[in-house]
Amino acid sequence: MTASSIKVTESPLVLYALRRADDALILGHRVSEWCGHAPMMEEDMALANMALDLIGQARELYTYAAKVEDAGNDEDKLAYLRDVRQYRNLLLVEQPNGDFARTIARQFFYSAFADPYWRAMMNSKDATLAAIAAKSEKESAYHLRHTSEWMIRLGDGTDESHRRAQTAIDDLWAFTGELFHADRSDAELISSGIAIDPETLRNVWADTVSNVLGVATLKRPSSDWMQKGGRTGNHTEHLGHLLSELQSMQRTFPNATW
Repeated sequence: MTASSIKVTESPLVLYALRRADDALILGHRVSEWCGHAPMMEEDMALANMALDLIGQARELYTYAAKVEDAGNDEDKLAYLRDVRQYRNLLLVEQPNGDFARTIARQFFYSAFADPYWRAMMNSKDATLAAIAAKSEKESAYHLRHTSEWMIRLGDGTDESHRRAQTAIDDLWAFTGELFHADRSDAELISSGIAIDPETLRNVWADTVSNVLGVATLKRPSSDWMQKGGRTGNHTEHLGHLLSELQSMQRTFPNATW
């Protein structure tokens, strides 16, 4: 017997928490795939710690979403028992790891947004979100610093590392626009001071990215065409494969405990 999928009542606050939780869970899972495969032991540990940070953020957000929904769900059900179209994560975070440069570029783009985002959310009028933000900002600041250093090392390193880093930037650039997505569900929370408008962080993000890429001798793509859809449940083919692995144990052995 396998576990069936749950349904979630997505009020604006529940949806808001789920979107951020899904970002953290999916990216955390992607980064965890490097465990035992990183180019050096120190980096293996660094990536594992980043994955744990992200999954910890996801747990807190899922727990809060479940509490707000008050429908009998919990963090495990929200993480493991939703169908792919119910996930609201950014398309950026579900992109495959590829080589090391691609993983670092993906994490850098996300962290350059997450760090100022969580810092701003510390002023949320929702006490729980503000507390989650206070913890998450410290972690995101480290993620940004670490990946910035690697972007510079790769971009200003050998011809091969420069080529791989530039290829990763060019391939992932079209997924960065969704970082600043906000819809009518968000508008209510933004106007009440619970959430922040991500558009207000665009210039900060752009300055961070431009400054790091400049030092790294890498070029920022000129195209302004962007992919979107993750926030509304329209994903790339990669998420379904990721979830089949992520959810396999819980689906196969419902309510299993260690």
